[in-house]
Amino acid sequence: MTEKMLKFVHLEQKYPHKREASERRTDFNEIYEGFETEAAADQSARCSQCGVPFCQAHCPLYNNIPDWLRLTTEGRMEEAYAISAATNNMPEVTGRICPQDRLCEGNCVIEQSTHGAVTIGSVEKYITDTAFANGWVKAPKPTQENGMSVGIIGGGPAGMAAAEQLRLKGYEVHIYDRYDRMGGLLVYGIPGFKLEKHIVERRVKLLEEGGVVMHTEFEVGRDATLDELRRKHDSVLIATGVYKSRDLKLPGVGLGNIYPALEYLTTSNRIGLGDTVAAYDDGTLNAKDKNVVVIGGGDTAMDCVRTAIRQGAKSVKCLYRRDRANMPGSQREVANAEEEGVEFVWLTNPEAFVGDDKVTGVRAVKMRLGAPDAGGRQSPELIEGSNYTMDADMVILALGFEPEDLPNMFEAPELGVSRWGTVKIDFRSMMTNLDGVFAAGDIARGASLVVWAIRDGRDAADRIDEYLLARKEAAA
Repeated sequence: MTEKMLKFVHLEQKYPHKREASERRTDFNEIYEGFETEAAADQSARCSQCGVPFCQAHCPLYNNIPDWLRLTTEGRMEEAYAISAATNNMPEVTGRICPQDRLCEGNCVIEQSTHGAVTIGSVEKYITDTAFANGWVKAPKPTQENGMSVGIIGGGPAGMAAAEQLRLKGYEVHIYDRYDRMGGLLVYGIPGFKLEKHIVERRVKLLEEGGVVMHTEFEVGRDATLDELRRKHDSVLIATGVYKSRDLKLPGVGLGNIYPALEYLTTSNRIGLGDTVAAYDDGTLNAKDKNVVVIGGGDTAMDCVRTAIRQGAKSVKCLYRRDRANMPGSQREVANAEEEGVEFVWLTNPEAFVGDDKVTGVRAVKMRLGAPDAGGRQSPELIEGSNYTMDADMVILALGFEPEDLPNMFEAPELGVSRWGTVKIDFRSMMTNLDGVFAAGDIARGASLVVWAIRDGRDAADRIDEYLLARKEAAA
């Protein structure tokens, strides 16, 4: 019996009147879906209230984790939510999708003493879901309007977090997003079995109730230039995220049935949202009964392999050129994928894709880890003569994301970008080279975690407020 199954059995034995966890297991849902009141209190009580809270120090939002764990233990749930929400605009989201094993839980003192970390993410999720159920979560309505407006380009986590903070400060806030729904990668990139879409929609509705104006299917450059938005608003925040898939230049990469990860995940999420997608209905972007090969080792690759399993793939393999210890994605996600039937092909690199019109196989070569590079990471080296071909009816490229060409897209050639294409900012002020234009999230820092996007959005809201108040004072 696997470790995860044993955890389920333990929960069922301890709380026999609560069967949600085992019922959901057949749906491949996450273990924390069955987290109940007793389990939350038990886990919170395990917190050692240590003098140096490493969990808090390793949280990008610097959440006051020990205090809301203590309040949960005492049954003071409304206060626990107030503490949690004071530093986090979406604790119900981060509780579900944060890689806690790399952040707070991975640095829990109890974990370091080999007794297993407090399940901080599950408790965080439980606190906020309880708060929503009891009506404690309120729309962001300011006590007083300040007469100034901010336009935010991008409705993902950074944009949403900034919008809430700015609205609370009294700004008129408009969010412009090119998709038909707000939420960015929270809606279209992260699978529903990890983050249910109604959770994101609930936050969007709260922002709307608070007076944030949403502009969906709005493309900057098509519907308005960046300069036009600058004239309309007192300040503009660029929070578009990064959506361009990294290329893989190999022979045969142009064959049919080879897709970028985001295209595949977006299609799957749209189906889950009830949309009609022709490419799914005709089987093109549906993994059912196919031999699927996913290339990549990050969290997006894990989302792809686990989605393919749920679609009924015949087999799912994940190719990664380093070993398990060097996998950039969450180890918990890797373990989940293995338990669900994904085969990881470690120390293996693709050389070419084979087939006529459509891919039928991936020619790969075995690797070994050589001497460490300047950063101490071992570089993979080819093992001569180890080439072989594995069957593949569908290949998904999950190699990470890069920024799109915003200066060209926004008709703003003067907008400064780095050599990687990210928007250049002064990291103290978070302002770009254009006066009054700020940037936050992945488009400024590069592809990163949702929790960092939330942190950046909050920080950008503070910097925008400081800038506009100083300008208002100077004009007085």
